[in-house]
Amino acid sequence: MCGILGISNRNSDVFAELYDGLLMLQHRGQDASGMVTYNGEFFREKKANGLVKDVFGPEQAEMLTGRTGIGHVRYPTAGSLSAAEAQPFFVNAPYGIYLVHNGNITNTEEQRSKVTGKYSRHLRTTSDSEIMLNVLADKVFDAIKVNGNDDPVRNLFAGVKMMMERIQGAYSVITMVAGVGMLAFRDPHGIRPLSVAHRTNSTGGDDYAFASEDVAFDINGFKKLRDVKPGEAILIDLDGKMHTFQAAEGDLTPCIFEYVYLARPDSVLDGISVYKSQIRMGQTLAKQIQELDLEIDSIIPVPDSARPVALEVSNATGIRYREGLVKNRYVGRTFIMPGQEERQKSVRRKLNAVSLEFKDKNVLLIDDSIVRGNTIKKIVQMCRDAGAKKVYVASASPPVKYPNVYGIDMPTKHELIANGREIEEIREELGCDALIYQRLEDLVWAAQEGNPEIKHFDCSCFDGNYITGSVSDAYLDQLEQSTRVSAKINDMPSPKKVAKIA
Repeated sequence: MCGILGISNRNSDVFAELYDGLLMLQHRGQDASGMVTYNGEFFREKKANGLVKDVFGPEQAEMLTGRTGIGHVRYPTAGSLSAAEAQPFFVNAPYGIYLVHNGNITNTEEQRSKVTGKYSRHLRTTSDSEIMLNVLADKVFDAIKVNGNDDPVRNLFAGVKMMMERIQGAYSVITMVAGVGMLAFRDPHGIRPLSVAHRTNSTGGDDYAFASEDVAFDINGFKKLRDVKPGEAILIDLDGKMHTFQAAEGDLTPCIFEYVYLARPDSVLDGISVYKSQIRMGQTLAKQIQELDLEIDSIIPVPDSARPVALEVSNATGIRYREGLVKNRYVGRTFIMPGQEERQKSVRRKLNAVSLEFKDKNVLLIDDSIVRGNTIKKIVQMCRDAGAKKVYVASASPPVKYPNVYGIDMPTKHELIANGREIEEIREELGCDALIYQRLEDLVWAAQEGNPEIKHFDCSCFDGNYITGSVSDAYLDQLEQSTRVSAKINDMPSPKKVAKIA
């Protein structure tokens, strides 16, 4: 889950607009930030670990000149946590290409061996994004050999087509190509989001932007045109003209977890309002809660992303809504903290209980999802420490049982509290008095109601069905043995717990 942004054909330097747009996408990645601009002759780049506001300042504004640029906020799902893994990545030929990527490719090792062996290319990082860039570069070279170099747009589209035949997994990508323009494309399943927007500039010309979420458009005066289609490539040339190409046959199957947690509620992804889908999640969850006939004094959301769901549960059940947990807004999202110990420490920094809302009361906590379980377990105990008689927990999503390999930080089953456990076992581990999960069919309905044309969603972290068809048991075992995943497993509370989950 990273955030990517590109802005093309400006009348003035693009840095300030990239900066503002990346701030709107900061929720998609807090580990590192990067940006590159192009002035028609030279690229200028800056990337480092840290938030957008910490990486970029007045010095970078003076240095990052150019009317076209791309940016990235990183949440690492492949590669190390080193600043060297931050995006954008660059190859100097053909043309000179910078790339930013949201997602995760699943045939990484196969493509790495080809890039370093057959193509004799050197990789500077362990990132799957750098592998993708080098495969793309090699395929554009192949297109140049066939077509000649008089039509770079044709060559780039041909290169994307050949790359899509070789790369498997999830990817939304924006590239900047020297002397040509900005090229964006999306995998044939459209797993990760990507949109294109337009505005008329002060001289009557056309400006374009691409972004992971449309919230990055409004702040810069762009109007969303549409979502990039699965398997589609779009190029905005340096004269501001849009070229489109269907590089691969597409079947839209977006990641349903985007609507649960990843995307902002004010975003619209593939025609579906994230906010309205969360309202519908609350409606279906409320029916389950009413069936249990629990004695509940108040409904309390785990801030912030569970609020729309909790409000709708309150409306549907008639149980009063209360803000019982106060969030420290200067602490990041614990789900995407880079280590287990850091996530656990950050819970107390992040939330504090309003004792008056818990003392001698039966409360229902509503969270958007329960992944590892460490955060909600600490919150349950926090509520008891504040005087709650009973603490019930409801999740707006189903149990997360399987690794996500398409760009969300759930790469190993050892991390997932629901893997191999029944709901009653999970309830005991969390220490709550009742535990309610959203049904998968209800979650799918909540999203699909926003766009009935979408027939299927990627629900792999809930049902284990990997829609690319390229995720084998051997691949999952390989993930378990990777350096970064192994470090996470070592962060788990105890060997006894790991064995039980496995």
